[in-house]
Amino acid sequence: MAEATILIVEDERDIRELLAFTLVREGFAVLEAESGTDAVRIARDKQPDLMLLDLMLPGLDGLGVCRQLQRDPSTAAIPVLMLTAKGEEVDRIVGFEIGAADYVVKPFSLREVVLRIRAVLGRASGRQAQAGIMHCGPITLDTASHAVRVSGEPVDLTITEFRLLRDLIEHRGKVRTREQVLAAVWGYSFDGYSRTVDTHIRRLRSKLGDEAAAEIETIRGVGYRAKARSQ
Repeated sequence: MAEATILIVEDERDIRELLAFTLVREGFAVLEAESGTDAVRIARDKQPDLMLLDLMLPGLDGLGVCRQLQRDPSTAAIPVLMLTAKGEEVDRIVGFEIGAADYVVKPFSLREVVLRIRAVLGRASGRQAQAGIMHCGPITLDTASHAVRVSGEPVDLTITEFRLLRDLIEHRGKVRTREQVLAAVWGYSFDGYSRTVDTHIRRLRSKLGDEAAAEIETIRGVGYRAKARSQ
């Protein structure tokens, strides 16, 4: 039985076939798409365990694919590993903001791609194994259904925003440094990318609304903290 099903989205045939060959050899099942439109269709129909997504695609680009996946409940939980060209820092940051799990820079090592895929899949399976309901003030977070409600009303979060909120609630009452958040949400520390944590916090607070956003405290010069339970 295959370890997991990976959807490779890459318009360059040679690269796509090399990735497919490598992943099959490593024990994965593989689906392939050469356009963003095909990627969204296949993701909805086949429900892969992970999408390996080139950002530079003709027509609907990788960021557009991420946005469409996030808007559809049937695909919102599919982890995305971005393939980016060297120097595309802005695209990587935007990708994280709309829910991508990780990235690999071209030209890449095939071994690195495999290791990153396994790391992302491992984080996803770990979250599923620890499924449950968590509360923080008016916030209810259901890890099994990947749902968040504030005072009973549903709130639409990206995968990354959901992970961020979960990490803060799991450690409520304790300060989480930006480096700790990066390691927990993305799997390891991104040198120079701690500011993306601040961006995600701002977006998360905006979506939660004023009352719920107040549950997430900024500890100046250190990081963030979900308020401790009321005594």
